[in-house]
Amino acid sequence: LPASLIFDMDGVLVDSNAFHVQKWVVFLDEHRISYKAEELPQYVLGYRNDTAFRYFFGPQISEAEIQKLNEALEEWFRREFKPHAKPVPGLSALVEECHRAGIPMAVASSAMSKNVEFVVDALGWRKYFRSLLTGDEVTHPKPHPEIYLKTAEKLGLAPAHCVAFEDSFVGLESAKGAGMKCVAIASTFPREKLERHGQADLVVGSFEDLSLE
Repeated sequence: LPASLIFDMDGVLVDSNAFHVQKWVVFLDEHRISYKAEELPQYVLGYRNDTAFRYFFGPQISEAEIQKLNEALEEWFRREFKPHAKPVPGLSALVEECHRAGIPMAVASSAMSKNVEFVVDALGWRKYFRSLLTGDEVTHPKPHPEIYLKTAEKLGLAPAHCVAFEDSFVGLESAKGAGMKCVAIASTFPREKLERHGQADLVVGSFEDLSLE
C-alpha cells in the first residue's frame, strides 16, 4: 500500500479548470491583452499565477502589481465556482477508503492558500487531509519538485513511498522530480497526450477507474 496519497487540487479534487480558463479570458479581455484561445490552457493550468502574469505582462511586472491582479482574479474564480464545488466523480469513494485504512492524505496545489482552503472547506474535507501545501508556501512553483518534497517532509514520509495525483504536465514533472509515483487523471488533457508525455506511472480516465488496491 502507498504510505500516503497527495492530491493536486484543480482538475483533480474538483472540476474547476474551465472556470480558471474563463477567469483568464475575462481578465485578459479586460486588460486588452491578446492571446490564442486554444493555447490558453497550456499557459495557465497547473502553473502558479505569477508565472502566467509574467508571460502575459512581460518579465518587468512588479511583485506588488502581481499581488493586486492576483487578488482580483481569484476573487472572481471563488465567486463563480462556489455553486459548482463538488468532488470529481469517483473521488469520494477513494478518499473514504483511504481514510478508513488510515492512509494519510495531503493536498499539494499551485493555487493560493485562500483558494485551497475555500475548495477543501466547500467539500467539507478538512478532516481527511493531514496537510495542505499551496503555491503561497513555495519559492519554486511547479514544475519544480519543491511542493511535493515539502509535503512529504510535512507528512514525515519518504517521497518514494507517496503517490501523487495530477492532471497537468507541470504537475506530473513536479511529482516525478520529487521521486514520487504519479497517477495522471485525464480530466484536463486528453489521455493520449498524457500517455505520450510518458512521465506518469499510470494514466486513468477518472477516479472511477481506481481503488486503493
